[in-house]
Amino acid sequence: MDKHDWHNQVQEDILEPELKICDPHHHLWDVPERPERRYLLPELLDDLNSGHNVVSTVFMECLSMYRAHGPSALRPVGETEFVNGVAAMSASGLYGDARICASIISYADLNLGTEVGVVLDAHQAASPRFKGIRHASGWDASEGVRNSHTDPFQHMLADSRFRKGFAELGRRRLTFDAWLYHPQIPELTALANAFPDQLIVLDHFGGPLGIGQYTGKRDSIFKAWKESINELARCQNVYAKLGGLVMPINGFGFHKRERPPDSEQLANATRDYYLHMIDRFGPDRCMLESNFPVDKTSCSYAVLWNAFKRITKNFSPSEKSALYHDTAASVYGLNDSHDTHAPGKTISG
Repeated sequence: MDKHDWHNQVQEDILEPELKICDPHHHLWDVPERPERRYLLPELLDDLNSGHNVVSTVFMECLSMYRAHGPSALRPVGETEFVNGVAAMSASGLYGDARICASIISYADLNLGTEVGVVLDAHQAASPRFKGIRHASGWDASEGVRNSHTDPFQHMLADSRFRKGFAELGRRRLTFDAWLYHPQIPELTALANAFPDQLIVLDHFGGPLGIGQYTGKRDSIFKAWKESINELARCQNVYAKLGGLVMPINGFGFHKRERPPDSEQLANATRDYYLHMIDRFGPDRCMLESNFPVDKTSCSYAVLWNAFKRITKNFSPSEKSALYHDTAASVYGLNDSHDTHAPGKTISG
């Protein structure tokens, strides 16, 4: 059974179909030798048109369409150039009202130190939609956990050269998306405290692991994770993306089932994580995300957002507006009604 047929085993009515959504985290990529893994504009549109009211999206770096030639440090600029083209297609209105890739988060190697400024300037020149970078730092000593695609090293966030590169973001009012694993959350807290004026977005709950040496330890990991999140949430310059929790690395195993989970099953399995994050950060510093097509391994787009809506069903209209749209729009400088590209949210000391 292919993935499309697998997803189609679960069909649901869309909950709260009028609720306005900015999806602040999705990818686009092509794998010519594996066309079944392709996720470009047509595939994204299929998901966005599944019934939820998605008015805008933010692209997240994923090693896509790097330049084939030129200095290696500048090759990631090809991703910004590629995604800007997709965003321009969307802005034409030919593909619906949603503004796809209205903001772009790409990659630049902060381990270049101050020299990364040239790369950041090239990204900004490539697109007015470029708003920041993600330099993934997911690293774990165990063989059962794969380290991030950016080939990070242990304690990278504390490295002096990395931090010199990190300082270049603030000089350009650019955001930083942080992707790491739960044992590393204290390292991000230290970084946030060292740069209190730098806007940081924590991706995917800080990566609570459930595979390898972490298999079968959900209760103890959840306890430790909560303590780390409590400390991180005290950093007012840190915002949180709520999603990316049903990847295989999280250990729920939804992708192994003969039938995918429905939204109630998803909500029941993950609710405590969401409610703890919202309680600690507040709706004004939280944004719900799809992390598609990565989380598509476990569920459909329609079911995922229905699960979010089940989890937040008792929240007020203003809290829902923040969680589903307004926080993301503010952080990433979005204007959903017009094709303008304001700078992202500024953190004041």
